[in-house]
Amino acid sequence: MEDKKQSKIKVFGAWLNRFKWWISGVTASILLLAAVFVPLPYYVEMPGGAFNIAQVLTVNDKEDSESGSYEFVAVSQVRATFAWLVYAWATPFTDITTVEETTGDYSQEDYIRINQFYMETSQNTAIYQALTLAGKTVSLDYQGVYVLSVSDDSTFKGVLNIADTVTGVNSQTFSSSEELIAFVSDLDLGSEVTVQYTSGGESKEATGKIIELSNGKNGIGIGLVDHTSVSSDDKITFHTGSVGGPSAGLMFTLDIYDQVSSEDLRKGRTIAGTGTINMDGTVGEIGGIDKKVVSAAKSGATIFFAPAGDNYKDAVKAAKEYGTDMKIVKVSTVQEAIDYLRNND
Repeated sequence: MEDKKQSKIKVFGAWLNRFKWWISGVTASILLLAAVFVPLPYYVEMPGGAFNIAQVLTVNDKEDSESGSYEFVAVSQVRATFAWLVYAWATPFTDITTVEETTGDYSQEDYIRINQFYMETSQNTAIYQALTLAGKTVSLDYQGVYVLSVSDDSTFKGVLNIADTVTGVNSQTFSSSEELIAFVSDLDLGSEVTVQYTSGGESKEATGKIIELSNGKNGIGIGLVDHTSVSSDDKITFHTGSVGGPSAGLMFTLDIYDQVSSEDLRKGRTIAGTGTINMDGTVGEIGGIDKKVVSAAKSGATIFFAPAGDNYKDAVKAAKEYGTDMKIVKVSTVQEAIDYLRNND
């Protein structure tokens, strides 16, 4: 009986020895697939490239045929797998962030919608600034307020969504978000309130109640910001696709200004840069500037505009580490960028 038992063990051992490489190969393949495809709760951020604005912007239906280019730069984000984490650890100018750090409290869908809103806002502000600086007639018209968040205790939770536009309250319309906030805060706590809004291009209406906000004032419990549109005799069209965020505002402004004015500020140069553009023409700081410097350098840019402050310091450091001779230029306003291009060949 013992001999039979030993014989079975030997047979099993031989079978196992015969197929161990096959089993090891299957196991390794499964682990490799998991490393490449299974998402982890992180994002990897890296240089995302530089893009000629002439390819995404049309002014008065005319082709921009002047030599040189204005380029906006991007940071690429990918949901991390183990393989991406290894790549990020081994690659300079590549960072790892948590999902919460990247998208905040927003869902992935809402995060994309918010970034699309910021892109639209930066485009409108860029048009307004460029035409104003060029002496053109232009106005920025109030359309309502964008919904940026809805508090958990709001009676409009699940009704109003991120990037919906509130156009009125109790059939009252307003000329700014400040007016809307003042109107709502004067309503009685717990009173019924009806909100007029657009969502996905459709006009809608919803009824809820006035609640007490965290600041002690009365309201409906939404985070909001002005939704505006530009009116001008000049026709300026963007087609940026899925690219989002506000950081191309400065470069959009420069490109539009160059096309609607009588100047040629590019002078055949490849000019890159980053920074938000505000209503008063100031340039605001952005994230990921080290990666944007790398993107610009790879594109062959000779000038890179960086917002004053920490952005400028980080851009100079990144340029030195990457080893580029690209000129890093500090700007606080779009006028400073125009003056630099005008006075430097």
